[in-house]
Amino acid sequence: MKIDDVKKICVIGAGNMGHQISTLCALNGYQTTCTDIMEEILKKAETFVDQYLPGRVEKGKISEADAKRARENITFTSSLEDAVKDADYVIEAAIEVLDIKRKIFTDVSNMAPAHAILATNSSAIVSSRIADATHHPEKVINLHFFNPALVMKLVEVVQGPHVSEETTEISMELCKKLGKVPVHVKKEVNGFLLNRILFAIFNEAQWILDSGVASLEDIDNACVYGAGHPMGPFRLMDLVGIDLCYTMALEDFKKSGNRADLPYPSLVRHYEKGEYGQKAGKGWYDYGKK
Repeated sequence: MKIDDVKKICVIGAGNMGHQISTLCALNGYQTTCTDIMEEILKKAETFVDQYLPGRVEKGKISEADAKRARENITFTSSLEDAVKDADYVIEAAIEVLDIKRKIFTDVSNMAPAHAILATNSSAIVSSRIADATHHPEKVINLHFFNPALVMKLVEVVQGPHVSEETTEISMELCKKLGKVPVHVKKEVNGFLLNRILFAIFNEAQWILDSGVASLEDIDNACVYGAGHPMGPFRLMDLVGIDLCYTMALEDFKKSGNRADLPYPSLVRHYEKGEYGQKAGKGWYDYGKK
């Protein structure tokens, strides 16, 4: 298969990442199907598209014709079988739970065409932990978009030891056709590329905070005005999602058994209160009502 053979894309999961990836694919000319088991989430995803596209027209970012074409390119369904039966490329953006992902990939492998590439958007679970649940492990890869997927340019294409060169090449080319900047991560490592760097910064920032060395505002200011970062680590954690930061740290601990990998106490306190960051209205900072 070549990149030009990719015509139809299925996105599994209609949450924040899923509906944005679906919209991105539709905007770039791909026939896109977004699927989710929850009708309420699907409806919210469809509402997002119906509001987002006219909004882009109003701002002069796209033409009415482009918006109309993109809307015609995207459909929503709760039937996984209908969504993947003729897909050339599948992007899974479901919850970060390994057993759930393995079940999804097993089902998709039984329903999708044999040539289809099956990608996971996971930021924590490497595809080698999923691939053996499918008929074609060489076609299973990490395609990690960053939030918000419609804005952030970076996509990490992570090539595990089971992934074929063809799958990697097509995945890299697909990202380019979606207007993204792909980076080829040649080996599976915890955190992949960017998050591995970011989490080192997050951990150091939390150590400084929990040790009483400086306030979170001063830590953020030091990174912005001293290191030239666009935002400080605590603002960034609020944007990424404290729940995701917590989950990733816990996954690292489960793999290593090293207590140093456990989430920091201050992060745990926010997580247990449901203070997940901007999306929840409160995290390290208070954003008012959701």
